[in-house]
Amino acid sequence: MLKPILRTAAAVTFIAVSSTAHAYDLPGLNLGSTSFYDGSPAPAGPGWYLEEYLTYARASRFNDANGNKLTLPRQDVEVLAPTTQIIYVGQPLANGAMPGFTLINTSLAHADVDDGLNNAALSSRAGFGDLTVGAFLQLPTLSRTDGSPLLTQRVEADVSIPVGAYDRTRSINPGSNFWSFNPYYAATYWFSPKWSASGRFMYLWNGRNDEPQAGFGDVSNTQAGQALHANLTLQYAVNEQLSVGLNGYWLKQITDTEVDGHAVSGRREKVWAIGPGLAYGFNKENVLSVNAYFEQQAENRTQGNKLVLNWLHKF
Repeated sequence: MLKPILRTAAAVTFIAVSSTAHAYDLPGLNLGSTSFYDGSPAPAGPGWYLEEYLTYARASRFNDANGNKLTLPRQDVEVLAPTTQIIYVGQPLANGAMPGFTLINTSLAHADVDDGLNNAALSSRAGFGDLTVGAFLQLPTLSRTDGSPLLTQRVEADVSIPVGAYDRTRSINPGSNFWSFNPYYAATYWFSPKWSASGRFMYLWNGRNDEPQAGFGDVSNTQAGQALHANLTLQYAVNEQLSVGLNGYWLKQITDTEVDGHAVSGRREKVWAIGPGLAYGFNKENVLSVNAYFEQQAENRTQGNKLVLNWLHKF
């Protein structure tokens, strides 16, 4: 029976979020940061883990509410964002479930936005981003009669604390300047010892920004709408160390952004993406993953491509 490192230990990028840099209403989200074997337990069991991410994103179009490209001389956005995550996985409870917590910070190493008009309102800044704290419960693994895994699951509740650098005159900031609540359910299901699929299904609620970006004009506060988003993967275990497959993400804002307590229509964001990926386990204490994404049908946000590198290490 095949027992690849990545299958039994799994979550290569198992709890992180993506860049907190943003230029539209929603804050930075986990869009493709988590990937293969996402619902599975930490690779080397209980203990402390360090996870490092590097996300490079480039967009060449700004889309309107209908998904059409805006008419501008240039439409270029480039972002480089490192993320550091600390994870603690506790000892199993009586029923086999494992509790834990995580701390995540995404900073902005580089951000550049250009519409070809030398628009000062589209300036950006690098710096320290918001801090996300979360508590999770890794549920007991459901196994087949031969002992191989059938289903692994996890639930987590994350809160984003607005401690990151923020300037209302900038269109791209490391911090959001408002609180967010972002719980999720993640699962990995094995069709066979080699083939499996994973999904992370997330809900987003955003608090009020009492210092809204200058683009909103002379207003007292804004509140970004609620959203649903998900990361989905189909993975194949080539051998005990290497898995390859397809991964993607999906985002849909489900309520309107509010300005001074009044809903503003026509600003809801939407996008989906798909691309190849791989995960390589040097051992259970060190796992590397590489994932690429190509965005499609974006509305009220940029549309481009993204590359995510991830390294997971157990102390």
